[in-house]
Amino acid sequence: MRFPSRTRPALAVLRFAGLLAGATLGGFCGCSQREAPVAAGIRTQTLLLGNGAEPADLDPQVITAYTDGNLIMALFEGLTALDERTAQPVPAAAERWEVSPDQLTWTFHLRPALKWSNGEPLTAGDFILSWRRLLTPALGAENAYYLHAIKNAEAFQRGELTDPAALGLAAPDDHTLVVSLARPTPYFPLQVAQPSTYPVHLPTLERFDASHRRGTGWTRPGNHVGNGPFSLRDWAPNARITVGRNPHYWDAGSVRLREIVFFSTENPDVDERNFRAGQVHATHTLPLGKVASWRERDPARLRIDPFLQTVFLRFNTTRPPLDDPRVRRALSFAIDREAIARTVLRGSRSPAFALTPPDMGGYTSEARMETDFEAARRLLAEAGFPRGQGLEPIEIQCRNDEIQPQVAEVLQAAWQRELGLRLLLAPSEQKIWLQNQQTLAFAVTVGSWIADFPDPVNFLGLFVGGGGYNWTGWSNPDFDRALAAAESSRDPSNRFRHFQQAEALLLMEAPIAPIFHGAQTYLLHPAVKGWPAAPLGTRRYQRVYLEE
Repeated sequence: MRFPSRTRPALAVLRFAGLLAGATLGGFCGCSQREAPVAAGIRTQTLLLGNGAEPADLDPQVITAYTDGNLIMALFEGLTALDERTAQPVPAAAERWEVSPDQLTWTFHLRPALKWSNGEPLTAGDFILSWRRLLTPALGAENAYYLHAIKNAEAFQRGELTDPAALGLAAPDDHTLVVSLARPTPYFPLQVAQPSTYPVHLPTLERFDASHRRGTGWTRPGNHVGNGPFSLRDWAPNARITVGRNPHYWDAGSVRLREIVFFSTENPDVDERNFRAGQVHATHTLPLGKVASWRERDPARLRIDPFLQTVFLRFNTTRPPLDDPRVRRALSFAIDREAIARTVLRGSRSPAFALTPPDMGGYTSEARMETDFEAARRLLAEAGFPRGQGLEPIEIQCRNDEIQPQVAEVLQAAWQRELGLRLLLAPSEQKIWLQNQQTLAFAVTVGSWIADFPDPVNFLGLFVGGGGYNWTGWSNPDFDRALAAAESSRDPSNRFRHFQQAEALLLMEAPIAPIFHGAQTYLLHPAVKGWPAAPLGTRRYQRVYLEE
């Protein structure tokens, strides 16, 4: 639990980090005292970005935070990439690919000039070794499920199969990767655009005994080897990470930025002040209370982009009384989603009545979780807690950002008023917030998921029994069967029918409770070019440049 008195030191550290970043930026850019960093950045092609949080790691196969992925997209590249505007796969390390008529064999043709950032050749065999690492049980990678469609991949990750040669992966030559699937997966090119599937340089990892371990020194400056358009130059913890143009990138000649500096500014007010002071070209987000003033004062710099994200509550179903689905459903019924969107979010986001955002790859959930305080009270009474009698106070954890604590406060007031339930608020920084979810060290927590690709499986697949992101302790065989049936179906309408069944079960059992769908609200300097609205939040930094 974290009380207000414990919040102030953390915020002080964040403010200090933000101010420190601004204070040291002039020297870093080599600009004069009179020249603002953003102006110097335009002159030197140095992009300055607020990134929202200090990264947990720069290992693409173990990261779980969206803000970490921003950095990984600059340092690595997968077989495919996601087009920012359309969220569809485009060539990246693979210049082309084809699929067999039965959709079970995908052949990727790699570019012949691929190299690692240390100048060594990058081959199809590197992808095979990297994917074996991702699936190795000892690594415990949460995102390994992106490769579960590969023949024998699930059995290998569960330890039921120990021979990596049994995986459906083959490299007939250095520039050809053949992938055999266990089931038809038409969106497989979308999956191999995800950071977890990016290749890693195994000789470097072996030097640091990192092949099956996390948190080693291979991700530090001087050690880090990637294959992206930029390479790691500097990492000042809780302040900034600097990446520079990678001369060995296959398309280095078209990369116009010389450097990118990512600032770990977790406080959005500091981020906004840095933008006003000319310290950054873009913020990670914008305080909701300042949207109206920027819309009136300088609308050209205000961006409100659509974003495939859902913010929801996770319930720890292993802890009483949350092990009772009636209690969980009561709490979900007692969320006034429209009021939260209207007041806390000031109309910038839409209420979420299901987990999946509307029109997710053509799918919209028919099941909805509406606000119904009477039904909530009835369910709580059926569970043995009429008007909250007999219920101990429940702690709700949230990330210490601008939005989540405010949402938790609204829930605290509503659940006390409508259900007689006392809720204790426990905000924390992003790293702790994520760790507690991963280890089920919570009762209720505010969770968030940003789509990796536009398909309902990317949201519903989170809660399959034993899944790497199923941080609820919940499992339901009927839910798992519905997802498996959707995954094996080649008929889109039949596939969506199974997804509808799965989502209805999820809302009925309520291991989660949807709250609102996201939007990207941030500030962008007009000198930043090649930065379209991206519903998945992906950035192809090799196409970004600065221009007066």
